[in-house]
Amino acid sequence: MKIHLLSTGGTIEKIYSEQSGQVQNLETKIDRYLRQLRLPDSDISVRNLMNKDSLEMTDQDRQLVLEAAQSALQEPGPIVITHGTDTLVETGLYLRRHLTDLRVPVVFTGAMTPLGFERSDGLQNLTESLLAAKILPAGIWLVIHNQVFPIDRVRKNRELARFETF
Repeated sequence: MKIHLLSTGGTIEKIYSEQSGQVQNLETKIDRYLRQLRLPDSDISVRNLMNKDSLEMTDQDRQLVLEAAQSALQEPGPIVITHGTDTLVETGLYLRRHLTDLRVPVVFTGAMTPLGFERSDGLQNLTESLLAAKILPAGIWLVIHNQVFPIDRVRKNRELARFETF
């Protein structure tokens, strides 16, 4: 089964910059982590759209995500979108408004701690999202921390560093 993976950056893609002493979005690393996974019978097509902290995303960036999703929908297969958690729901709702008559799941995921960092949730969330994309019904979803949420029924609880339904 083909899975379209669209990467936008966010914490899941951040790295530590020795020059600045900060964690930043400097380069994509999703491909590197996909190579670590055993994914038999999976054909994952990766498209790196941008590498931004989601707080820096603009309406033009969301439009780019929409256009990439529309393009991916021309080929059969679910879509996984990696995204920063701060505005992930906003982008998901944007897609929900514009993608009507979906026949496949569109699964958003992200991380609270970057891939490769100790106790990172990134690889777990990425792996769970790839599986969920194969089994969820059509619609727009968030898969994170061993949970699945419809995009229009979830919000980030910053105090608890988790997502919850409302």
